[in-house]
Amino acid sequence: FLKEVSSLTKANDHKAIMVEIEEALHKLHATARVKHKKDEAKMEVTEPTVSLPAPFALVDAVTQGSPAFQAGLRVGDEIIEFGSINAHNFRNLRDVASVVQHSEGKSLRVGVIRSGQEVHLNLTPKQWSGRGLLGCNLVPLHR
Repeated sequence: FLKEVSSLTKANDHKAIMVEIEEALHKLHATARVKHKKDEAKMEVTEPTVSLPAPFALVDAVTQGSPAFQAGLRVGDEIIEFGSINAHNFRNLRDVASVVQHSEGKSLRVGVIRSGQEVHLNLTPKQWSGRGLLGCNLVPLHR
């Protein structure tokens, strides 16, 4: 009996580790895609346009089928507004987490810079089949 329990535990541990590895690989590849796109963008010489608000975070992963995916958030989007948060009052990602927790089931206005354009989306944090209430990963931008 103990051997069965031990092998079940090992199988569950293995499965959990494989899930973590898979998630880490998705994030790694998403980050690499974003870096590649930025490198390509740096090579293009463009005329200065209307100045856009300063972004404070970058979307580096969006899970298909998640609330973030359904709202239209994409890897590479630079966050300029997340509910009441903007570049002027953003301190860290805990600020975003707090807004998300207090807005479950309520639509949030999210402003992003995508391909040099300002885009606004409505994102409703909610329970779904995946982790968290959004299904995306943000990294802070320190500029």
